[in-house]
Amino acid sequence: MSNILPLFAFFLIIATVSARAQDGPKPVGTFDRWAAYSYVEKGQPVCYAATKPAKSDGKYDKRGDVFLLVTHRPGQKSLDVVSFVAGYPFKASSDAELSIGKDKFKLFTKDERAWAPDDKVDGAIVRAMAKGNEMVMRGTSARGTAPTDHFSLKGFVKAYDAINKACKVKR
Repeated sequence: MSNILPLFAFFLIIATVSARAQDGPKPVGTFDRWAAYSYVEKGQPVCYAATKPAKSDGKYDKRGDVFLLVTHRPGQKSLDVVSFVAGYPFKASSDAELSIGKDKFKLFTKDERAWAPDDKVDGAIVRAMAKGNEMVMRGTSARGTAPTDHFSLKGFVKAYDAINKACKVKR
């Protein structure tokens, strides 16, 4: 229970900063280390599963909120979009690396965010997440620090199933 309350408060913050949402994100459920949300944007459903790191390593003085999202926008035929919010600006023209077991994925960066280069890689990441236990994200900040974030995948499959159901996505 002690992990759930800070996690819920964190996701409540995420929900309140989504200014483009017409009705504001609504919780779909909390599943171990993951939470699922849905909202309506420009008349279309949007659903996402999100988590924050279980642990972060690195030498840095301060850092903003860090989280990883998997988002569906079925009205735009955009599914399984993996994105990472670093809590710091990335070094210009740098890539981030996401590792899940033996699988490694390069993500492109812009400002404080990182994304998979295309939907094929997004799908491969989501499939690896469904089978894995932990995911590790590495990137280089604009200041040259190299934080490493460790994300638990405990609860991901249930959160993913919940966003599929909320957005009526068949998988």
